[in-house]
Amino acid sequence: MELRMTTTFPDISISTDRLVLRPYEEADIPAFVEMMNDELVTAWTSVPHPYTRSDAEDWVRRIAPAERTEGRGIVFAVTEFLTQRLVGTVHLHSTDWRTGATGVAYVTAPWARGEGYATESVLAVAQWLFRDRGFERMELRTAADNTASQQVAQKIGCISEGVLRNAWIVRHQTDAGDWTELRTDLIVWSLLPEDLEGVADQMADAGYTSFADWS
Repeated sequence: MELRMTTTFPDISISTDRLVLRPYEEADIPAFVEMMNDELVTAWTSVPHPYTRSDAEDWVRRIAPAERTEGRGIVFAVTEFLTQRLVGTVHLHSTDWRTGATGVAYVTAPWARGEGYATESVLAVAQWLFRDRGFERMELRTAADNTASQQVAQKIGCISEGVLRNAWIVRHQTDAGDWTELRTDLIVWSLLPEDLEGVADQMADAGYTSFADWS
C-alpha cells in the first residue's frame, strides 16, 4: 500500500460550467451571515443562532483557513460563475490521511435551492478528491428527516451504510418562534471512486454539469 506523505490539501479553486468553488474572502461575509441565519441551516446544523457578523468573520479569517493548513480538511465557498454570488459551502472535514478518507458537509443558500447546485458542487469536489488526490472514501452523515440532504447524497451516487441511533441534535422552531433541541438519528452515507461511474453522465442527461477544471 502506498504511503501518503501529504497531510494538507492544496490551496485551490474548482470550476464547473455554472460554479466556482474557492477559498472564502472578506467580501463573502455579509452573504455568509445571511445564509447561516436561514431557518433550515439553523435546524439541521450546529452553528450558533443567531449567526452574527463576528461569527462569520471568525469563520472566514481563522477557522476555514485553519481547516486546510492544519490538515483537517478544506472549506470551499461555492459561487455562481456568472454573478459571483455566494451559493453555499462544501466542507471536507475529519480527514484521515493514512486511510485516504474524509467527511463532507454542505450548506446551500435559500435563494439557490432547487437548482442542483449542492449536487453539482459536491460531485465536483468528490471527483477532484478521488482523481487528483487519490482518496478512497468520502463519508456523509444526514439527519434522519433531512430529506433534501439525503437526495443530494443519492444523486451523486452515495450508498447508505446504516443508522447511528440518537446521534445528533436538531433544532425545531415552535409556533411562538422559539427554537428547541431534539435528538435524532444520523444516516451514514459513503462514496467510493467506483461509485462515481456513470454519475456525471446521468447528471448531464438531466441538464446539470459537474466537474470541469481545477487550479
